[in-house]
Amino acid sequence: MEAVLFLPDPGRAPPRPRRGPGPCTTMGAMSSAKHPGPSGPFRPFTPLDFQLVLLRRMADHNPDLVDDARRTLGVSLAEMREANKRWQAMVRSPRARGAASRYRSVLGEPESVTPRRIGDLDCEALLWPVPLWPDLRFEVLRAANGAVWNEWLVRAPGASGPEPTTLADLTPWSCTVDEVARAFAPARPLEGTAPTRWGLAFVASDAEGLRRECVAEFTWGLLQRVSA
Repeated sequence: MEAVLFLPDPGRAPPRPRRGPGPCTTMGAMSSAKHPGPSGPFRPFTPLDFQLVLLRRMADHNPDLVDDARRTLGVSLAEMREANKRWQAMVRSPRARGAASRYRSVLGEPESVTPRRIGDLDCEALLWPVPLWPDLRFEVLRAANGAVWNEWLVRAPGASGPEPTTLADLTPWSCTVDEVARAFAPARPLEGTAPTRWGLAFVASDAEGLRRECVAEFTWGLLQRVSA
């Protein structure tokens, strides 16, 4: 199942774009990175800040995992909240640049830019590494006119992703939207409760082998929880 399930009708304006394996415990330089420089509105917004934005939204579902990741990054709760506040101000500013330009300004040049065709629509997939999750990438789908269709975490090209078969395999932060959709096809996309959230409805087996109707919730494309 392709991510096209979550793309908007081409005739409509696109929407603004969610315990298992937690953040990698060997993060290289990021494992010892402290929040650089003075705080305040004039400090540059860095890739570390952006990771804090991802974590801030995930804290609604998995605060313990987020606290562990935040401590690994050497960042305080107040700094995480401040990074999210600054990001929201950037996004909502009347002088805000386009989404793709904003990501370039914060994350630098993408690791890769790949042409992609989804149905009858042509776009580009821009990928950036995310040190907290070395086997994931932050993906932005950009249309030919520069509009951004989707923004979320995906499995890195060439990385071996999980192959869940039962509910027990669906642990927080273990899978992306596409991975759950493929594993439990046919899955039905659900509208999220916030711009950075998605949902999937599907049927899966529990520990006793009983087939159950389930709903998986994602933040920035990463699995947060499953209810049955």
